[in-house]
Amino acid sequence: MRITLEEPLNLKETLESGQAHRWRQIDGKYSGVIGNVLVHIRQSERTLIIDSSSTLESEDFLLKYLRLDDDLEHIYAHINKDERVRTMTERYRGLRLLRQDPWECLVTFICSSTTNMKRISLMVENMSNYFGQKLELGEDIRFTFPTSEDISNTDEKTLRELGLGFRAPYVLNCGKKVQAGDLDLNTLIKTPYTEAKEQLMSLHGVGPKIADCVLVFSLDKLEAFPIDVWVKRALTDWYFPNQKPPSNQDLLVWANEYFGEYAGYSQQYLFHGRRLLDSKPTD
Repeated sequence: MRITLEEPLNLKETLESGQAHRWRQIDGKYSGVIGNVLVHIRQSERTLIIDSSSTLESEDFLLKYLRLDDDLEHIYAHINKDERVRTMTERYRGLRLLRQDPWECLVTFICSSTTNMKRISLMVENMSNYFGQKLELGEDIRFTFPTSEDISNTDEKTLRELGLGFRAPYVLNCGKKVQAGDLDLNTLIKTPYTEAKEQLMSLHGVGPKIADCVLVFSLDKLEAFPIDVWVKRALTDWYFPNQKPPSNQDLLVWANEYFGEYAGYSQQYLFHGRRLLDSKPTD
């Protein structure tokens, strides 16, 4: 399947910007699992070339995942408040937020607590390989992400053995709550941001940052502004230099007021740009 792009998209920067943790490069293309489908995708200028393990999915499913319905030019006009953000949007032009499955996104970002992207990917793949259904595309073999039922029926010991460590009871608790119907993640899409965030933070192991990640990366809350170590470093160094760093809560209030309804997009550009800037070797 081929999709002609009508809007800007930088597939590489989008898939490698720390939003999702199941994409990997093989033979010049990206391999990832979206829902129950194994997808191979590559970009050639303004064309996406896609192969998938299922012929049942239409291109709409990928357009939705890549948020190609977002008007990036309109968003840039709102978030390019200063030279810092403008530099990042020009450097990584076409980087889009992803619209992920809320359950997978929640579990993934619980796993992100106090660790790095490589370790997050390892935990996610370990769980998928253990619980998931096998998918094949050519010689590529992957597994679906575990369902809330899979997680609710397992135990903490198994999750710890899969590398989750102290996160295991949090993931297990979430699985039980979602499976029991105590938390309906999909209804949060239509729930106001503040209320949706409060509901997510009622879960053990979910603080403000994890809640905001789930809200912006899976629940269409583009005003959400997750603050992790990279974003805090970007904000304190670039916007509040030579002073005592503001608290995360103060930074969040400031960012929401400064960047407005598309704060989540500005956050992703600042996060990605600052992380890559700090990872460059120095002379």
